[in-house]
Amino acid sequence: MRGLKAFLQLLVDRFPLTVQGVTVLLIALIALRLFGYGRMDLVVFALAVCALAIVCFSTIIVLLGGLILRHQIQHKLEMQALLRRSTPRIRVEAGYPNETGFTLPTMPWLPLISVSWEIVYPDAIRCRNKLSADELEWEEEIIPQRRCKTDRITRRYTVSDVLGFSRFSWRFTQEGELLALPQSGNIKVLPLLRSLTAEDGIPDPGGNPEGDRMEIRPYVPGDSVRNIMWKVYARNRHLNVRLAERSVFHSNRTLAYLLSSPSDEAAAAVARVAVESGALGDDWLFGADGSMESTNSIEQALELIAQSRALEGPHAYGLDAFLQQFGTQGSVHCIVFAGAEMAPWLSALRGTIARFRVRFSVVLATDGFVSESESSRWQRLLFSGSILTEEQDNAKNGTARTELSRLLTELGQLVESTLVVNRRTGHAFEGNSFDRRKL
Repeated sequence: MRGLKAFLQLLVDRFPLTVQGVTVLLIALIALRLFGYGRMDLVVFALAVCALAIVCFSTIIVLLGGLILRHQIQHKLEMQALLRRSTPRIRVEAGYPNETGFTLPTMPWLPLISVSWEIVYPDAIRCRNKLSADELEWEEEIIPQRRCKTDRITRRYTVSDVLGFSRFSWRFTQEGELLALPQSGNIKVLPLLRSLTAEDGIPDPGGNPEGDRMEIRPYVPGDSVRNIMWKVYARNRHLNVRLAERSVFHSNRTLAYLLSSPSDEAAAAVARVAVESGALGDDWLFGADGSMESTNSIEQALELIAQSRALEGPHAYGLDAFLQQFGTQGSVHCIVFAGAEMAPWLSALRGTIARFRVRFSVVLATDGFVSESESSRWQRLLFSGSILTEEQDNAKNGTARTELSRLLTELGQLVESTLVVNRRTGHAFEGNSFDRRKL
């Protein structure tokens, strides 16, 4: 199916006439056949011949300009490869315009044609072309909508006439690294995501860093006689033992992992802010779906975040392999970043928690909250094609409150804590306070 779609797209790109050009051509031929020759109407004959001449002239000019421009682009890329000058590394941030340094000549000597191009790989990139100061070149400016990391850029070039009768399109792939980081939005500060590991320090009988210094429980066979509380036994004839209580301390050792899903852009933004702001502590290790590597370097972690977005099919679930390598090195705490949606990673995470003796915390990210009620038909018709309101924008990228509540209920039974972050507003709150707060 994909091959057939690519073949049809190739035919459309190679066919030199647009729908408007084909329509004008057919009308001119029919008018020339029925009225020009059939009834010897000289006016219709002249108009039909003029229409045919304009369509043919536009097609010739467009094909000539397209072939010349294609040769120039190919020569430019070959010269770069010959001189071993690869395209400079393009590092941008999603949601903001960025210049890539790519230019094309305007070809003013070819009249009545326009040149445009767009980036088709990676996807979700808007391309704006503007004239240079001397009006001799077109300069490329891109606005990525989502994060990505790729070592090649495929552009689709189109040469068309000003009347819209004909156009000539082709694609070129240019080698060069493009790194687009997720837009952080209004997230400024995150709570310190420090881990809790089992060591000496603050007593922790029930999971909270507070409580008595000693633990008392009934005697069981195998307990040492020295630990029996004989004075208590003399009073109530109950055998109890006093043991050293398990305690925890705030450790800087943190494992962080980003799970990939269809709506994970906000989660990637939260992971980026956590890495850049130092919310993971002093000693941390970061991993993400889409790569077997892990790092404690900020720059490399940002690359893993950008690479976690799948461009050619979904990434495999990689948290098991990450914990298999690093989750067995003592008592550790793993912070998982994920999108606030009921995605396949939920069932996979349930299996991971059952297999590894690791403390887990989940950070869920979203671009806003929406209700289940849909807008009426007249509202959808009224706002169709206009600027989206905030509520409509939330409905497009946000999370339903009922879905988030169900997700938090399931995660609350599996992990130690959950944190929900709204990228649009920058608010962060614990998962158990979701129902009590109005966002």
